[in-house]
Amino acid sequence: MQKILVVGSGGAGKSTLARKLGERLDIEVLHLDSFYWHPGWVEPPKNEWTKTVEQLLERESWVMDGNYSSTLDLRLKACDTVIFLDLPRLVCLWRVLKRAALYLNRSRPDMASGCRETFNLGFMLWVWNYPVRSRPKVLEMLREHAAPKTFVRLRSQADVERFLNNVRTLQQTS
Repeated sequence: MQKILVVGSGGAGKSTLARKLGERLDIEVLHLDSFYWHPGWVEPPKNEWTKTVEQLLERESWVMDGNYSSTLDLRLKACDTVIFLDLPRLVCLWRVLKRAALYLNRSRPDMASGCRETFNLGFMLWVWNYPVRSRPKVLEMLREHAAPKTFVRLRSQADVERFLNNVRTLQQTS
C-alpha cells in the first residue's frame, strides 16, 4: 500500500482514517478538502482543481481522503488501494453534527485555513441523501477501476478498527 484512496460519505471518518493510516505506514496524508477550498469556502475553477489533483497524484506515495467526483476517476487510476467507508447514514449525520459543534467558527485541522466550520443544512442533506444519490455512482466507479487494486469496504466503526489493527500487525511483521 503506497497510494491509498479513502472515500465515503461526509462524516464517515475519511480524514481520521487517512491520518491514522498515514501514521502507521509513514506515508504523507493528503486531505483533499485542504487543497480544494480557498479561504471563505471559495471553490477553485475546475481546470485549476484538476491540475492540483494531477500534481498530487504524481507523488511517490500518499494516503488521500476526499470525494470530489469530478476527479475520482483520476485518483482511482492512480491508487493501488481504495478504502470505501460505507457507514450508516445516521452515524455519518451524527458525526457531522458533532464536528460542526466542536469546530464551530474555527477551521478544522484537515481543512483549508480560512474555512470556518458552520452548520450547513445543504451539507447535512447531502450526507442524508448520500446512500441513495452518491453511493451507487461511487460504487459503480469503484467496480470500473477495481482490478487489480486492493479494495476494502468498511461498513462499521468496528470494521475500521479491525482494519487499522491489521495494518499495525502487518507493519510490525515487516
